[in-house]
This record gives sequence, structure tokens and C-alpha cells, in this order.
Amino acid sequence: MRICGLEEQIHVIDNKVTVEEIIKDIVRTKEISDPFYIFDVGDLVHKARIWQQKLPRVKPFYAVKCNDNSLVLETLAAFGTNFDCASKAEIKKVLDLGVNPSRIIFANPAKMTSHIKYAMSQCVDLTTFDNELELYKIKSIHPSCNLVIRIRCDATETQCPLGIKYGCDPLTEAPALMSLARDLGLSVVGVSFHVGSGCNEPAAFRRAIAASAAIFRLAQQLGFMNMYLLNIGGGFPGNKSTSLDKIADIVNDALNEWFPPNNGATIIAEPGRFFVASAFTLSTKIHSIKKRSNDENHIMYFINDGVYGSFNSILYDHSVVVPKPLNDYLMSPVCQSSIWGPTCDGLDQVVDLVNMPLMRMGDWITFEDMGAYTIPVASTFNGFPLPKVFAVASRRIWQKLKNLMPISEDHFTTVPIVATIKMVRSVSSDDDEWDENDLEYTQRYPCLHLKSSFSMREA
Repeated sequence: MRICGLEEQIHVIDNKVTVEEIIKDIVRTKEISDPFYIFDVGDLVHKARIWQQKLPRVKPFYAVKCNDNSLVLETLAAFGTNFDCASKAEIKKVLDLGVNPSRIIFANPAKMTSHIKYAMSQCVDLTTFDNELELYKIKSIHPSCNLVIRIRCDATETQCPLGIKYGCDPLTEAPALMSLARDLGLSVVGVSFHVGSGCNEPAAFRRAIAASAAIFRLAQQLGFMNMYLLNIGGGFPGNKSTSLDKIADIVNDALNEWFPPNNGATIIAEPGRFFVASAFTLSTKIHSIKKRSNDENHIMYFINDGVYGSFNSILYDHSVVVPKPLNDYLMSPVCQSSIWGPTCDGLDQVVDLVNMPLMRMGDWITFEDMGAYTIPVASTFNGFPLPKVFAVASRRIWQKLKNLMPISEDHFTTVPIVATIKMVRSVSSDDDEWDENDLEYTQRYPCLHLKSSFSMREA
């Protein structure tokens, strides 16, 4: 096991220290001009527990594409979360953590042949399909692989619709594909769907689960006797202002109706943004200010990150970001403003119109809910660096992680990121014990043995 250097470790902080306080201390006492993230490990741990409480029958397979930060993957693996991988590189990244290949679903219905060969070589034997050619590819390369047919059932309102690209029609296409799989001697073991990333129509899950039940009946008629898996995909909200409750209520009711506990089906899902969106807060620095040429009352702020970096989510994930000045400006006038990224492209606009206090060059603007579809897609276009990620965990979370994972205290540090942050002073048993929900979660999703360590990393 690799021993982390001080600069790579999770910084253990006092239970009462907030992310905002950490950011203020960093920008006040540390010479830093580049954007940076604070990754609140405790927020991710909290989301893992919420999932188990709200969807107890559904095993999460985290969508690696959403945020492939190594520390995110390690933390989720420690809590027994499984993984949804879409490529050879994602599979390798997860396997390198020491995760058993049985905890991976290769959930890409249109795979490159070289990636199928790699999955076979690594004993990853669960994958999705939605077309004839995919069946022929799997037959020739990985014939013993267990297959999951992906059907299309779109929500009417989503952040990112996916049905236009993936999923077969459950009525007109699925029967022929299932028959072909049988004729090829392939093993179809389940059904999957994805209502769309960032689903805003919870009822779509009911429709999709009902359609999946019909495919299960069809499979039985065709002679597939090993159908056991239902994959309800993703679409679960993860921002601070959102709740899992509505979707969970509908999913649980639909599962009880069409896949009751006594029928033996294994239920999985592919959540991404639910786990990581709220765990990451981005801090950006104003480096230039000017007035709009046709409106002197409009202030244009230029920050050190943009749509070619962390804010690519605006273009590709249709996200709406909310700027928050780091400091209070009680006496400053409020002005119509826009926020722009650092590149020379006119497309690099982060916020089109927002009322902001009059700020100065060198001031900082923070953005919450920046953990989903930001870090993996960011580039260094025009030579601007990617933000660093500073990982922090409270004393209570530190104690939980140490209890879960076979690692030593050397993987954590109580030395502050900057000298003024209030770090943990001692380890005591006060409020550090597992509660009943924690214990139930670890029993349901036992931790894995990891090869790599917890660390503070660059994205």
C-alpha cells in the first residue's frame, strides 16, 4: 500500500468547520491564483446513507463518467458501492482500486471491440446491448458474457435526454433482439433503462419498470430461465436543493407491484450526480472587470475558470450555476452583471445575467453543486490549468472511514491546508460512533479492500 505524502492527504477538520470557512482561510492566507475545489467527503458519505434509507432494495452502481476523481471512487468503493463503467479506461480505473470485477457493469450498449476484449480479459462479464450488431460482436468476442437488454423509456422532462441515442423500443425492437440473442446462444439475464439524466418526471420510472416487467415475461416465453436483474438506470437529482423522496416513493411502489421482494429479482441503478453533485464547491477568482460597451450599468466579471474548464457542464449537462460572492458586501451597490471565463472565445460565458454586489479584482466567487459532469470533461484550452481538489473530512467522518477501511492513520493528516483552519486537536469517542443507519449500510454494502489510499488530489 502506497503511503501518501502530506500534500496528498485528506485534511481532517473540526466537526463544526464549514466549507465556506475553509475557502475563506485558503484565499486569505495561501498564495493561490488558480481556481480550486473543496471536496467535502462527509457529503458523499451522507449521500451513500440516504440512498440506502430511501431505496433499500436498489444496489447502486455509481456512474464513473459523472466524476471519476480517484478519491470519490475510493470512498464509494469503501462503502460497498458498485460501478457503472462505459469504457476500457473506466473499467481499469475501478479495477486498479482493488474492486472485484463482479462489482462492475459495462453499461455501454455500443462498445468498441477492443474494449469488449479488455472486459473479457479482466473477467467483467455483465454488459448491456440494444442492437443486433452488438449481439454479434459479443458472440464473437465474449460469448460467455451475461447480457442486459436496454429498452427506451424517456421522461418528458430531463436535464440530458438519452433515449435519442440508446435503448431499443420495448414493443417493436426488443422481441426481435431477444429472439436473436436466443438463437446465438447468448445469456440474457436482465433488463435496463435510463429515463434521462437529471429526471424531472418521476412517473417515468413507473412506466419503465412496468415495461421491463413485460420484457421479463417475454424472456420467459423465449426460454431465458436466468433472468434476474433489473437496472433502473440513473436520473436521480443531487444538488443541495433537491430531494430523492418523490422518485424513491414511485420506484419503491412500482418495484413492489411488478418486482415484489419474493420474486427473487436483483434491482440495481446507475446514480451519478446524486452522489457527487453537492460534495464539490468551486472557488474562482476575479481577474478582470469591465463595463458592457452598450450598457454602462452592466458589469462584466472575468474569472479564472470557464466553459472550457469546470463550467463545461453548462454546455454539455445543461446546468444552471449560481454564483455566490465569498465575502459579504453589505454596503456595496447591487448591479446587473455577467460572469465570463478566461479564454479568448466569446462562447466562454458562465452566467448571462445576475444581480451581484459591486466587486473588485482579486475577489472570489464560489459555486456550489459542482461535482457532477465537471471535472472529467474539463480541458486546459488556451493554457488555463484545471482546478486542484482539496479534500476535507470532519473528525466524525474520519473516524467512520477509518473503521471501514484497512488503512492506517498515515493516510490522513491533521495538519491544516492553511495554518488558520481549525483542525482536529484530538481523537475522542464523542459523537464519533456509528449510528444504527451506518451499521445497517455497512452490513448491506460491505467495504472492499483498496489498493490505493485516500488522498488530496488534483482533478
